[in-house]
Amino acid sequence: MRKSLQSYRKVSVESEISVASPHRIIQMMFEGALQRLAQSRYAIENNDTANKGIYIGKAIGIITGLNNSLNMEEGGDIPTNLSALYDFMLRRISDANLNNDVQAIDDVSDILRTIKEGWDAIPPEQHHMASHTEAV
Repeated sequence: MRKSLQSYRKVSVESEISVASPHRIIQMMFEGALQRLAQSRYAIENNDTANKGIYIGKAIGIITGLNNSLNMEEGGDIPTNLSALYDFMLRRISDANLNNDVQAIDDVSDILRTIKEGWDAIPPEQHHMASHTEAV
């Protein structure tokens, strides 16, 4: 049953990505990172080393993807500042992994949630114009 549910979720996400705008894809990345961080926190709290590593690895991958999606050519200082924040988040996640530090996970989640709120506040009529750096 669990494998069927996982397969369904994977197909559902892949279907949504195939028709999503670039703006929506970034939203999905934020959502995915926050979900993986919550799962990482839960695994740390329950001394579940195997799942901690899996979920932290996935969170790192998503945040690295967000960092790599920045348009450094546009947006003035915004892309540079966001890149520095993503680098900070990656360091804090590494701290969480090494030290089983749920506060580090919470710190990253708070920062990511704030960035996501800014991204989500972009009016729909500007979604086609906004690169990852211009609107946040």
